[in-house]
Amino acid sequence: MFVKEAREIARQWVTQEASSLPQLHGAYFAGSATRLPDRAILPATSDLDINLVLSGPSTAGKRGKFMYKDVLLELTYLSVDQVRSPEMVLGDYHLAGGFRTPNIILDPTGQLAELQAAVASGFAQRRWVLKRCEQARDKILAGLAALDAAAPLHDQVIGWLFPTGVTTHILLASGLKNPTVRNRYYAAQQLLNEYRHLDHYETLLTLLGCATMTRQQVEDHLAALTLVFDAATAALSTPVDFASDISLIARPIAIEGSRHLIAHGYHREAVFWMLVTYSRCRKVLYNDAPPATMARFDHGYRQLLVDLGITSFTDLQQRGEQVKRLLPDIWEVAEAIIATNPEIKE
Repeated sequence: MFVKEAREIARQWVTQEASSLPQLHGAYFAGSATRLPDRAILPATSDLDINLVLSGPSTAGKRGKFMYKDVLLELTYLSVDQVRSPEMVLGDYHLAGGFRTPNIILDPTGQLAELQAAVASGFAQRRWVLKRCEQARDKILAGLAALDAAAPLHDQVIGWLFPTGVTTHILLASGLKNPTVRNRYYAAQQLLNEYRHLDHYETLLTLLGCATMTRQQVEDHLAALTLVFDAATAALSTPVDFASDISLIARPIAIEGSRHLIAHGYHREAVFWMLVTYSRCRKVLYNDAPPATMARFDHGYRQLLVDLGITSFTDLQQRGEQVKRLLPDIWEVAEAIIATNPEIKE
């Protein structure tokens, strides 16, 4: 399906279904699909992101995937307070990109259109680019500071993994690129190659622990993850924020998306989202599956961690400290990209 067709279907859903939601303030497209031309094919391993802006905070921050007329949509709910002013959006590296170009679907008050024009005008100003990079850096430090030794293993891993992965977002923000979630390492590799800083890429992979992993290792872990994913999908009953990511409709993204990266020579880039998905599946089994099921899949999860150099909470702490020590180097690369990016202006 062409991106233009998928967007039109998404607009239909907003008009016919979402417009009746109480407190709906507006809606707009977000995510990587906003950068694709109309005649591009929407990959089977991608969804179409829609941000719904509510005038109240009741469901702000919630996310979810669902199929609508053969298009996989992912909704994110925001409070209007999060997009109240251009300054708030320009300083937020997750939100700013959605207003860089005209992506508005529904805007009865006209506030989002005014916001979009202001954000587009200021998006490439150096002070706002730096502000977004600083926000990503602060997010890393806050996340690593919150590591909890008392949490279950999968929560400990997630607590280390996401802040570590935000190192890529510092760089992507500096290059005015979309801070993609699943493909963040691939996107960072492309960016560093574009700006001739590819020698720093191995640092990012070393922090994650997959710099020396072979394709065969990653393929073996994906095979094990596939079995866990299917078991978790069948077992899931306790509400969790990421429930729609562990579902049949999300399987093309979680499993086939990783397989696609591996097949195209980016096996190391697949590891981040594989570990996210593995950890989430383990949480589902921890909550909802019999102990025997949890035990059956435990070895594969721990083997992936071993291959990443993680055998204990102390390892996670030490790896977090390694991230913090190398942040100045990553920041230096970000500043170099900003200095040479022709789009960035004072």
